[in-house]
Amino acid sequence: MIDLMDLSAKTDIKVLARSIKNSEPMITESVMEQLEETLLKLQTKVCDTSVKNFYKYKTLQTHLLPLTNIAFDKLGKRCLTGSYDRTCKVWDIDSGKELLTLKGHKNVVYAVSFNKLTSDMIVTGSFDKTANVWCSRTGHCHLTLWGHDAEVVVVRFSPTQCRVATGSMDSTAKIFHLSTGTEVGTLRGHTAEIISLHYNDDGNQIITGSFDGSICLWDTRILKQTNTLIGHHGKISNCLFSFDCSRIASSSLDKTVKLWDVRMTSCVGTLSGHDDEVLDVAIDNRGIKLASASSDATVRLWNIAGDLQEIAVLEGHREEVSKVCFSPNTNNLLSSSLDKTARIWSTDSSRCIQTLSGHTDDVFNCAYSYNGDTIITASKDNTCTIWR
Repeated sequence: MIDLMDLSAKTDIKVLARSIKNSEPMITESVMEQLEETLLKLQTKVCDTSVKNFYKYKTLQTHLLPLTNIAFDKLGKRCLTGSYDRTCKVWDIDSGKELLTLKGHKNVVYAVSFNKLTSDMIVTGSFDKTANVWCSRTGHCHLTLWGHDAEVVVVRFSPTQCRVATGSMDSTAKIFHLSTGTEVGTLRGHTAEIISLHYNDDGNQIITGSFDGSICLWDTRILKQTNTLIGHHGKISNCLFSFDCSRIASSSLDKTVKLWDVRMTSCVGTLSGHDDEVLDVAIDNRGIKLASASSDATVRLWNIAGDLQEIAVLEGHREEVSKVCFSPNTNNLLSSSLDKTARIWSTDSSRCIQTLSGHTDDVFNCAYSYNGDTIITASKDNTCTIWR
């Protein structure tokens, strides 16, 4: 993995390719032409400032009972849907066809995720207190992970290790070994439900956010809590690492977002301004901008690169905004709302550049594909819409 966070339209591709070769023994002279061509394509993609107008490509009639969650695979070719009907379904984005129905849970399938690099495995978390690991090609259930005393509401594959982590309403997180399904350890420290869990980039750290108002940091090598981030006065709605894992952002029902320094484990600043609960938070891939979604029907955009400053209040939604996410090239921001729409905003002008309409009930989730050329929205009308 090579991070190219400084790639811009002014970058000299030949100089960049040579510097990569000099620092990466696996890259030889024979592949330099291919490397330069790949970097040029990436530069074109990242620096493309043209405004894409998305259209409704497919509507997936997903489940008979309400949807709970969605997730893209690494290449944006397939997506997952979880449901109250106790199943997870795998969909082909191009055709809109159902590829697999994963059956086995005894209660609501609430959390769904692909493993990030190869997308050959799926993990599902259920209200039946278990998580299942499946083959994403055949639908075969490899493992059932037992041990929680309450609903499993968040599941994550380790990015580098043969492990999977689960978070539960029983106030604990657990780590399991993927080859055997055995429990590696239980992370105890919260006093209320865990609703958010993320690995850092090397898999050596986990953060968990809880309804007890705190965020805990864990060392996965020794299975110990290394710190607790305390400062919110309400339940945590989400927490996540920045792309370089140097910072943590947390959103809370106390109407604020907090930014934390991972090394110092201190609060860098509190972002205030929302008039109601903050339900979600997102950081762009460059670590420059942060977006917050609130029950006050607004999205707020913040500059977090230097002094923490509010850039804009994005107004247009008529009801609660449930989810926000940046496009991969960070030029746009996507939001979903209980007003039955999703909106695409320019992060430069802070204007709404498109409203995605068509759902007949609350739009509670939305996501960009890895390439940014596809959007999926999930609604309480039991459909997912693919936009291209």
